[in-house]
Amino acid sequence: MLRRKIWILAALVLLALPVGAQEATPKPLPGVDDLVAKYLAAIGGRDKLKAVQSVRMSGKMVMGQGMEAPFTVEMKRPKAVRMDFTFQGMTASSAFDGEKGWRVMPFQGSTAPEPLSADEIKQVKDQADIEGPLVDYKEKGSTVELVGKESVEGADAFNLKITDKDGDVRNVYLHAEEYLPIKETMKRTIQGNEIELETSIGEYKDVGGLKFAHAIETKAKGMPTGQAMVIEKIELNVPVDPSRFQMPEAPKPEAAKPEDKKPDAAKPPEEKK
Repeated sequence: MLRRKIWILAALVLLALPVGAQEATPKPLPGVDDLVAKYLAAIGGRDKLKAVQSVRMSGKMVMGQGMEAPFTVEMKRPKAVRMDFTFQGMTASSAFDGEKGWRVMPFQGSTAPEPLSADEIKQVKDQADIEGPLVDYKEKGSTVELVGKESVEGADAFNLKITDKDGDVRNVYLHAEEYLPIKETMKRTIQGNEIELETSIGEYKDVGGLKFAHAIETKAKGMPTGQAMVIEKIELNVPVDPSRFQMPEAPKPEAAKPEDKKPDAAKPPEEKK
């Protein structure tokens, strides 16, 4: 009887301890497909997302020293994207039509379009995917692995490692309660140098029954600041001419005006015979 009372007393003492003082059994982590399903539900559903054929976003890029540049991004299925931004009175453009990419950078002293490099095309392909890397990832030839549960800027998040069919890896962090992406990391080759980029994602708003982030900041890992995009307007299923994504012809040089022509050099006087 005494032994039984001791066991009962010990059980009562354990129950009285704070939760943190007990060895709680950790909850098992959800499966990848379960997380992807919750992500789809959180953004508004797979069917609504599949119904989106084009997207137009506009806003401003905020760069260092408070500099701002208005921008517009247009996306159209299956995989076409174009971005235009204006800075110091000049407009730069870059686009991908699903096969080829090009850009016009007047800041570099040229208004002629030039093709994108292989590394740049790889990056722009990601931007051209309206659905994002998690939707139908198996059909796209990717694999997704749940690395674990981590703290991201004070919030718990599930770290999903995505490896695409080309072997490129990125990590997407889903908020543990809202199941929306709040961070993304990836490695990219920029001007011959491999850089690890970190992207913070937030300010989700409803657009046509779907959740879209309206604040995106990308920076190199370890750097205090980077480039922020503040999205002010998003339009779905807007008409976008396919020619918008095709490389334009190089501008023809302006014909010289008559007044611009230099007078012929004076002819030497004829010799007297």
